[in-house]
Amino acid sequence: MEQNGGSFLAVRRLSGHHHAHGLLFFFFSPSPADVVSGSTAWIGRGFSCVCVQRRDSDARISFDLTPIQEECLQRLQNRIEVPYDSQNGEHQEALKALWHASFPGTELLGLVSDQWKEMGWQGKDPSTDFRGGGFISLENLLYFAKNYPKSFEELLCKQNGDRALWEYPFAVAGVNITFMLIQMLDLQAAKPRSLIGAVFLNLLIENDRAFDILYCITFKLMDRKWLEMHATYMDFNTVIKSTRRQLERELLLEDIQQIEDMPSYSFLAR
Repeated sequence: MEQNGGSFLAVRRLSGHHHAHGLLFFFFSPSPADVVSGSTAWIGRGFSCVCVQRRDSDARISFDLTPIQEECLQRLQNRIEVPYDSQNGEHQEALKALWHASFPGTELLGLVSDQWKEMGWQGKDPSTDFRGGGFISLENLLYFAKNYPKSFEELLCKQNGDRALWEYPFAVAGVNITFMLIQMLDLQAAKPRSLIGAVFLNLLIENDRAFDILYCITFKLMDRKWLEMHATYMDFNTVIKSTRRQLERELLLEDIQQIEDMPSYSFLAR
């Protein structure tokens, strides 16, 4: 999935366990969600905010960071910048760990194997699907599996609700969620350029795993919206946009002091 466009794979779900067959490939391009306005009661905590009024009446907001904020943001950006390297031993071990967390007791035949399709990768080599999300997208999936195993299994195996005949593929959807969050929070910028980005940076200071936890929240929320909307693969863009809008609304609530305060955090189960 590239910066200006993304790939997504739809999987036809047959009766039975989590096995997916009959793969159908299609592409989508991520687009910015609608701007969501909200209260700025506590957003500026620790920030120096400069609002410049432009001729077209649009306000541009910039935030000057404290040294601690710069350090927290830089650590996350360093993670984001790491591409997945199929020759890197650490990356290989992380991929193996994801398999064992997903299918405990099932032997993995290799890092390139048709088994990976059971998890919702596009082919037998998962490394080809990490282009848009990088190594952090694998870290996000692994964090989800280890810290919220019940929710992870429910989504991986599509255990809840009346599922569509053509379901979203779990793993590729996960990479797309990482990509979406990076764009939503504008995490590749030198400093926050939106209220959403500023709010999240405060949450990151409170918990350096805030991005990983937000990823888990987003995945679970996306699946709930998928079921509520009776979505099928052609609706994935719509579901993602709806998910993003709700995340933005929740992040702007005045009583969100840590990532676990987000209302949708309650959907996660360990």
